[in-house]
Amino acid sequence: DVAARSARDPVLSRVLDWAHKGCLLWGNRVVIPKPLQDQVLRALHEAHPGIVRMKALARSYVWWPGLDAEIEAWVKRCPTCQVSRPDPPRGPAQSWESTKTPWSRLHMDFAGPFHGRTLLILVDSYSKWLEVVQVPSPSSQATITVLRAIFATHGLPETIITDNGTAFTSAVFQDFLARNLIRHIRSAPFHPATNGQAERMVRTAKEALNRLGPSDWPKDMACFLMAYRTTPTASTGRSPAELLMGRRITTLLDKLH
Repeated sequence: DVAARSARDPVLSRVLDWAHKGCLLWGNRVVIPKPLQDQVLRALHEAHPGIVRMKALARSYVWWPGLDAEIEAWVKRCPTCQVSRPDPPRGPAQSWESTKTPWSRLHMDFAGPFHGRTLLILVDSYSKWLEVVQVPSPSSQATITVLRAIFATHGLPETIITDNGTAFTSAVFQDFLARNLIRHIRSAPFHPATNGQAERMVRTAKEALNRLGPSDWPKDMACFLMAYRTTPTASTGRSPAELLMGRRITTLLDKLH
């Protein structure tokens, strides 16, 4: 569609020398003809990523004049995004030493209930890779079950950061960590914000859930996670997938590109 529209466009058709497979490129980004721009904006906004992350996602794939301004206007017109805008931060979170390797320090916390669901949130401090898993209850055994499945995919971390919730302080959970030689750091009593990365990721997941709604939760959450994991973060300039896996995850926008 992009190639066909570009060939008919009075401006783009004159500069198709700077093209790949019939599509005009601006650097490594595909220039989108006017009739397809709304369709691309809908694809970029599918998981309601907010203005900053939507711009970062767009800058990895597409370009046209005034794109940033159109993204800002698109998000401001979205009723779901406006209703679920986050509250201002309550104060500075704990500053942690930067991590040098992927999957070495994980931050973890519970969120919910949302639409009757309790979620376990886990983030890798190096890559910002995010896991959001529904659990039957915020218990030690439910946490261990989820961690076993995640560790089977990504391996064992060196350190896990949590708050002082009973699921994380129980003898069962402590034994699980000890048997896997995982160091456990707990945030200071009465100061849960010291688990800063998990606190921020909990807010991110909450905002996403509030935007997505309860109608088709598994599909919508998968869509949100794919968008999050493939979008470059402000702190690293690269996507969580690239930093954790050393490769890009193929998305619909990659296929368009």
